[in-house]
Amino acid sequence: MEFKREMTETLKRWKDASDRKPILLRGARQTGKTWVMEAFGKECFEHYVKFDFDRTPELKSVFKDTKDPERLIRGLSLYSDVPIIAGKTLIVFDEIQECEEALNSLKYFYEEAPEYHIIAAGSLLGVAVKRKQMTVPVGKVKTLTMLPLTFKEFLAASDNRTYQFIENLQSLEHLPEIILNKLILEYKRYSVCGGMPAAAVRLIDNHGTRAVDDELREILDLYELDFSKYVEPLQVSRINALWHSLPSQLSKENRKFIYKVIRTGARAKDYEDALTWLEDAGLIYRIFNVSKPGMPLSAYSDIDSFKVYASDCGLLRRLANIPPEVILDGNSGYSEFKGAMAENMVLQSLVSILECDKPYYWTSGNTAEVEFVTQLGAEIIPMEVKAENRISGRSLSEYTKKYNPHFRIRYSFQNLQYNGGLLSCPSPLACWTEDLLRLADIRVSE
Repeated sequence: MEFKREMTETLKRWKDASDRKPILLRGARQTGKTWVMEAFGKECFEHYVKFDFDRTPELKSVFKDTKDPERLIRGLSLYSDVPIIAGKTLIVFDEIQECEEALNSLKYFYEEAPEYHIIAAGSLLGVAVKRKQMTVPVGKVKTLTMLPLTFKEFLAASDNRTYQFIENLQSLEHLPEIILNKLILEYKRYSVCGGMPAAAVRLIDNHGTRAVDDELREILDLYELDFSKYVEPLQVSRINALWHSLPSQLSKENRKFIYKVIRTGARAKDYEDALTWLEDAGLIYRIFNVSKPGMPLSAYSDIDSFKVYASDCGLLRRLANIPPEVILDGNSGYSEFKGAMAENMVLQSLVSILECDKPYYWTSGNTAEVEFVTQLGAEIIPMEVKAENRISGRSLSEYTKKYNPHFRIRYSFQNLQYNGGLLSCPSPLACWTEDLLRLADIRVSE
């Protein structure tokens, strides 16, 4: 099983761009960076060559004595049987955080030899760059972030007929019941495996939920090894404690992040670095509160009031030790965490369409909360998230009375419907939010 990743289409556009810069590809471990680079290289170039600075540390010597791109290419050619030809060879610098001189060389390739196609990537790249105080050639590279597999990408592989039906929607009318039921089934399956490609393959290829859980456990174990490898000893226990507190943080009715949930007496100043580390590693999203939906939203954010979600719903489920059967079959004891999973999954979709930007959330004292507020085009849009078919609540109504937005969205398992500026959107269609907005004649970015 191989997934068609939207990142591949982004890379194809980059390949043919006239103002092409070397790419710096970030992203959490196990999201598919290596696979997508190799697949893109083999599909779109005559030759593909990868230089791994971790496995072949002697490569660093090539970059010690020169910054000239042509001399660098001649030196690198000694380490490969693959010809390096401008315009015909994709060059990949993997684990580039192991060689700062190679990272800096991207500037000179952009300025002096833009005819070469270069992608640089690395494990925990954001973390390593900060830790080693490395200089990134800002303005000379194009930074992309590899996110976990989206539900759209998952559905294309697991049920392509339903995927094609959604891709060809022409109006905001009720979906046929069979389509809605298939969407919900696949969405629940996706919430079990999440967006880690290895786990999703296990599910789609019918290896069983135990194999999925084993795969996710291995990834979680790998992340915890990274805590020790890339963090000062004092911070290891704090990052571990914060990471493992995530299910408890999200199980609260008020999901605002509370430090004392980590441990009694915990203070913000002790855990700020741990939060930042997990963000830089791509493992969490921090969503800030806004006092009012003004433009730009960042001008109204409260940096001391935020919620923390996992970057992947499958990892969150496994971290919380929720058995797959509880989600697939339904369980009354799962009701409290169900809302948190619903929010996390919608957020995961929103981040994928907001080009790795993140929405905010809005509260009115202790009386109302709208899960997400974001700007799309010229519109600031409130987005309410409901678990499955439970759509009761007055928070979105209170927001509407106070600010009279032109458009608002409610995500749930209810059928698709648009009425009076309110889009009732099935949660599985969150990845298609921009397409649905266009069908409603709401202007969004091109």
